Amino acid sequence: MLLTMDVGNSETTLGLFDGDTLRAHWRIMTDVPRTADEVGMLLRALIAAADVPLEQVEGVAVASVVRGMASHLLEACRQWLPVKRLEEFDASSPLPITLDVIEPLSVGADRIINTLVASRRYRRDCIVVDLGTANTFDCITREGVFLGGVIAPGVRTSAETLFRRTSKLPAGELIVPPRTIGRRTEDCIRAGVMFGAAEAIDGIVRRILAEWPRAERPMVIGTGGLAELFAPICSSFDAVDPYLTLYGLAMAFDIVAPAA
Repeated sequence: MLLTMDVGNSETTLGLFDGDTLRAHWRIMTDVPRTADEVGMLLRALIAAADVPLEQVEGVAVASVVRGMASHLLEACRQWLPVKRLEEFDASSPLPITLDVIEPLSVGADRIINTLVASRRYRRDCIVVDLGTANTFDCITREGVFLGGVIAPGVRTSAETLFRRTSKLPAGELIVPPRTIGRRTEDCIRAGVMFGAAEAIDGIVRRILAEWPRAERPMVIGTGGLAELFAPICSSFDAVDPYLTLYGLAMAFDIVAPAA
């Protein structure tokens, strides 16, 4: 089995693959300080909770946008898991994709993995909208070329800024309200945050489509921790694939470290 880790600025998404099947998945906080021993014990507990014998986990694949986090996680895996192969993926990894941008080494690991998996899974031009701490819009061709994209503040980032700078406004959960016109302060905030973010997502996609350099209309794929929440209120998504990056890590691992 393969353990995959997609390390974001706020959350780390983990997946346990049995071949092509995502057997289990979890989300943990990235910015909680943990020693390698604490990480190792947490991983062993999660794997045990999935009713998977520890000795069946033979590989680990990590993509991280947080400096130093990948090496920390891999060290924990070396110490606490019986793994035989460990891989970290970034812009220097030998993957069959092309980063057609001015500074390819600056492209985030998650966007690299999304380029690989979107082009191979959907086999057409794609815009991958990854909703997390930042909202990223990755422009990808069916041949696996990353054309660039957009990075915008994520909905939680925007909401936290609103709450922090307006002392009389109460913080609230990310919940889609039943209507736009709120009659309580909390509903007004939810409407502004959620519908405002949805309109921003659809608006950026619309602008990307207007500039798309190829004749084929790209498929728009929503992914990330908030994709399923926003899918009903975003009109631009053709598909929602919340664990796209985890599947991409499994795919990348098979490419660079094929089974003997």
